[in-house]
Amino acid sequence: MKRHSNRVIVGMSGGVDSSVAAALLVEQGYDVIGITIKTYRYEDVGGNVGNDSSCCSLDGINDARRVCMQLGIPHYVVDFSEPFREKVIDYFIDDYMAGKTPNPCVMCNRTIKWQEMLKKADALGAEYIATGHYAFVNRSEDSGRYYITRGTDTKKDQSYALWGLTQESLARTLFPLSGFVKERSREEARRHNLPIAAKGESYEICFIPDNDYTRFLRDNTDEANNLAGGNIVLDGEVIGKHNGFPFYTIGQRKGLGIAHPEPLFVLNVVSETNTIEVGTADKLSHRGLTAHTVNMMKYDALREPKELTVKIRYKDDGAPALCTAMDDGRLRVEFTEARRAITPGQSIVLYEGDDVVGGGIIEEWFD
Repeated sequence: MKRHSNRVIVGMSGGVDSSVAAALLVEQGYDVIGITIKTYRYEDVGGNVGNDSSCCSLDGINDARRVCMQLGIPHYVVDFSEPFREKVIDYFIDDYMAGKTPNPCVMCNRTIKWQEMLKKADALGAEYIATGHYAFVNRSEDSGRYYITRGTDTKKDQSYALWGLTQESLARTLFPLSGFVKERSREEARRHNLPIAAKGESYEICFIPDNDYTRFLRDNTDEANNLAGGNIVLDGEVIGKHNGFPFYTIGQRKGLGIAHPEPLFVLNVVSETNTIEVGTADKLSHRGLTAHTVNMMKYDALREPKELTVKIRYKDDGAPALCTAMDDGRLRVEFTEARRAITPGQSIVLYEGDDVVGGGIIEEWFD
């Protein structure tokens, strides 16, 4: 179908942010279509499937429909449960069962909220997709490349979770809430008389609405139920038994069930031997890491080592590091000072000021 330059589809979860994004675009004169994606079959995930604080929930779909009726725009529910299962849920399970700690929202943004949504935009003749993310999309006048910049609201900035977006995706993306803080969004929701103006925030992983990932793994893989009794090891000595390696993550202190003169933390998760390695806090920090699945954004490549600010998790202020592109496409990151709890499977994001240079997935650390 021919794309219309003024038509935009808005990914609507039923929450405040996406609803306000749609309202603002309508006000700006765009031809707006509301899209709510069904990402999982409720009977498959268990937990509180009606949880009204979770995006993609039954209540979320109904709230999005009510907002679209209020705005006088079409609303469609599209079933992406098959690609979501393959690209997000299976990835989540596989990483945990390999002893890693994945970030499914990053993978969902790249492969579902953008890749699949752009296919839907093409089918509906829309030039753009829009979401309620708090971030900016910018374009370099010199290189023509698109890149993400941190949002104005530092508490709500979502640039960390967007590092995987391609140039093609960014070129067709609108973020109506770019310069907003959360309270401004609520004010706009009230101004437009949206029925979700007082709705709470969504924090949990959407396909684990009860926020119990241990239950989810046990329900979705037989192997997770047969791993209790593995060794907890301190300096090469067995000091206890654990409940199964997928249920522990690097930096974890609580839940080890071990009495020791000093606090102990998970230092490593070894899936091959079903072993949890623990140690004191001073052994939890490392000077560097390598990352795979690298996506460059502001620049097409790092042609020489470059000092940037690197975040190793969402709630991280970032720290200076020398970033070097490796010949095999991976990234080597050497921090000025050792970082605590570098966790394989988590994302790293490279910043130059507030601009996202690129990102990747942590493979391993080194000293």
